[in-house]
Amino acid sequence: MATPRTISRQRRTGPLGWRVRAALALLLLVAVATVWVTNRLLTDRFTETTRNRAELRLALYSGNLVSELRRNAIVPQLLARDPALIGALNSADYSQSSQRLISFVEEIGAASLMLLDIDGRTVAATDRNRLGETHRTAPYFVDAVRSASTVFTVMQREAGGFSFTYARRVESQSNTVGVIVVEVDLAKFERAWAGISDAVLVTNSEGIIILATEPRWRSLTREEALQAQPASGAIERAIQATADWTAQPPDAYIRGEAVMRIDGRIPFRGWTMTTFTTYASVREKVNAVLALEIMGFALLAALAFYALSRKTALRMALFQRESAELRALNARLQREIAERERVQKTLAVAEQSLAQSSKLAALGEMSAAVSHELNQPLAAMKTYLAGARLLLRRNRPEEALTAFHRIDDLIERMGAITQQLKSYARKGQAEFSPVNMGDALASSLSMMEPQLKARRVRISKILPDEPVRIMGDRMRLEQVLVNLLRNALDATKSVEHPEIEIILAAGETATVSVRDNGEGIEDLELLFEPFYTTKAPGDGVGLGLAISSGIVTELGGRLTARNGEHGGAVFEIQLPVLNEGTGANDTIEAAE
Repeated sequence: MATPRTISRQRRTGPLGWRVRAALALLLLVAVATVWVTNRLLTDRFTETTRNRAELRLALYSGNLVSELRRNAIVPQLLARDPALIGALNSADYSQSSQRLISFVEEIGAASLMLLDIDGRTVAATDRNRLGETHRTAPYFVDAVRSASTVFTVMQREAGGFSFTYARRVESQSNTVGVIVVEVDLAKFERAWAGISDAVLVTNSEGIIILATEPRWRSLTREEALQAQPASGAIERAIQATADWTAQPPDAYIRGEAVMRIDGRIPFRGWTMTTFTTYASVREKVNAVLALEIMGFALLAALAFYALSRKTALRMALFQRESAELRALNARLQREIAERERVQKTLAVAEQSLAQSSKLAALGEMSAAVSHELNQPLAAMKTYLAGARLLLRRNRPEEALTAFHRIDDLIERMGAITQQLKSYARKGQAEFSPVNMGDALASSLSMMEPQLKARRVRISKILPDEPVRIMGDRMRLEQVLVNLLRNALDATKSVEHPEIEIILAAGETATVSVRDNGEGIEDLELLFEPFYTTKAPGDGVGLGLAISSGIVTELGGRLTARNGEHGGAVFEIQLPVLNEGTGANDTIEAAE
């Protein structure tokens, strides 16, 4: 029979044991619920973060690829106008041509350059082993001869992979004498991608893989590549087998492992880029946080057991176990910090590569601008030389000397134009002085006089009696006026009786209006954008109005365009005026 002391002890220990068991059960339920909720929330969050980083990398890779293609696209147009290469094709003397191409390829950064004669034979090349090869049936040769613009060609190599080339025909006196071929080095992007953890592939508009981190994927479709060779290169390095009972639905499966697939459109001939990123990094981050939570609950459990158990050995064992777990957690956190630092360094290198590509693209745009701005003085010099030759044959040396003086002025103007284009790249360095707009207009008309007389254009001028002065750079103002006159002259090519009206007025601002009776302007919004042109290929590159608009803006004014009420286009320059004068009409006709 139980004694009263025994009954009393049972009453004390019974409820105490029940409370302890209830507290432990509640702690276990809270721990499980907390871990489950945290796992769901952090998995979603880190998955979105990983996807955003993958999309950023895809944008960087796509931008670098497009920048490389556009930077090389302007090269054939410039080399097709090179006098040395044209002279070599005309004279069949190619002794210096290969060396000239080699000097170009080091500055351009292309894979190779080739000069083909009219029969498709390689007469000059940066790779001298290719001299004498015949490309008469090659698509880039056939398409370049038939087209008046630069053609882009993708060809599969016999040794594997693809070659990417830009080609343009070389003309001499309106006759095709050869073809210049520029091979773009896109293989360097594959080599760069090989060092990352993601798998990358690029497909053309037909869905064929042309660039990939896995060489055996090339020339296959995306589905065929994944079936034939499931990413044994980069994907194997990227995927780490991780058991995850709460994994998000994957975008794709490679060798049974879930990977995130990101597709992006490349703004070039319908190309697309696809990257595959593993979910393993997501699990590592989530598991690290879950480990912290589990560690916290373990500490609570250890404290509970410590309160219940008063044995020193048990307390020391629990303490040692907790210390070991904390050291392991600290080591894992150190590894994660090192990994994040490595990712930041990789992103910094990618940003530097993108900045360098932008600088090279700006250099190509400036080269095209120099070619455009020097065409007008060169055409005028050719006209004056022809006139001087005729005057010398007729024994009129005094008049021929006048033509030579004009040629000398044009040479000085060409030097000034190159200096102006440097100023266009480095804004804010020009020194302004008072400029008489009437004198600048007369000088511009004098420069355009040969073309105006050849076309029999009727010129009407409305000028004020008093001089109109502005604060600016006369040479750059004349450059803008010549561009506007040239555009008006081109706009009236299809008009039977071409007319150009020039109005100079002074009020709150000094205003110069150039009107023509052409067909007008179709797209006013894109008119002042660089490389926008309505001219035929070879007649212009679309930089004149863009440069003119920039010059007028730097002078403190604005350049606008609109269609006239009775047809034609109207370009108007408005600049701050220095003096106020009264105006009078003065109409001059220069038709004959």
